[in-house]
Amino acid sequence: QVQLVESGGGLVQAGGSLRLSCAASGRTINNYAMGWFRQAPGKEREVVASIRWDDGGTRYADSVKGRFTISRDNAKNAVYLQMNSLKPEDTAVYYCAAGSYTAWVIDGVDYWGKGTLVTVSS
Repeated sequence: QVQLVESGGGLVQAGGSLRLSCAASGRTINNYAMGWFRQAPGKEREVVASIRWDDGGTRYADSVKGRFTISRDNAKNAVYLQMNSLKPEDTAVYYCAAGSYTAWVIDGVDYWGKGTLVTVSS
């Protein structure tokens, strides 16, 4: 019903910045909780940032708080993740996710993107 396609991943140096985009299609995501997850090699997938569908409230993992910013543009049916002050430990595949009947995407993911790889070098 909803397709999510991430873009913007790549190789960056530590301390640099990168902006990820998530383009949704098939249905408007205006009423979807959205978020970004990541999975590093040998580690479990974890949520790094999420944004509510109603008031735009956000949450961040402690490891990225103050460095990452999630935003959404409902007119463009897109979600973004601005990543600043990147660290090598941020290296992971980043996934866009959407939840339809929840305020926070961590409470129920209905759709996943295929992911985009972010590699941070020192």
